[in-house]
Formats: sequence, C-alpha cells, structure tokens
Amino acid sequence: MSRQVVVYMSPWCSSSADTQRALNEWGVPATFVNIKEDRAAATRLRGWVGFESVPTVVLAEAGTVEPCEPPAPLVSGSSPRGVDRGSLITEATRVQLRAWLVKQGLLDE
Repeated sequence: MSRQVVVYMSPWCSSSADTQRALNEWGVPATFVNIKEDRAAATRLRGWVGFESVPTVVLAEAGTVEPCEPPAPLVSGSSPRGVDRGSLITEATRVQLRAWLVKQGLLDE
C-alpha cells in the first residue's frame, strides 16, 4: 500500500506554515489537518505527543491520517520536538524534516 505525508497543524503557527512551504518547495505532497477545526485530530495528537504540538508530521497509509505504525515511545520527561519517532516527527527544523523524509524514502538526498 502507498504512504502519504499528513501534517497536523494550526493556522496561527508559523512553524506549521514553514513546514507547508518546505514540503511545497521539495515537491512532497501532503494532507494538512487543522487541529483547531478538527478536535478529534487534536485528541489523537495529544495521545501521540502528550500535548497539541504542531506541526507534527506523520507517515500514514494512503487515505488515512494516522501513523502507519505506532510511533516509537519517548523517553519519559523528554521533549518530542525534533525527535524521529519512526512514523512521526514533531516540530522538526527543516534539516530534521528533510532527513526524516529521506529516511522514509519520500525525498532524495
């Protein structure tokens, strides 16, 4: 089955806007989920990250918006920001996001 990028975002978040710009620049198609409009999505995000941390980028099976596999657990008390959790990365810098996309096979180095 093919996979897609899903970005959990908020319209007020400049990092969400930058992630959208980066994906557009790199030619990576993505589905954007606004957690301020979709409260079920916000609940899912809190379950994965611990709080409503945006942007959170997920590798999902085509047609879905949830990780294709359970995200790797975080070390207790650690920040999720910029941590490659396999099928998910939260608040990544452009460098971290690009490396994650390359590792997922969605972008060439």
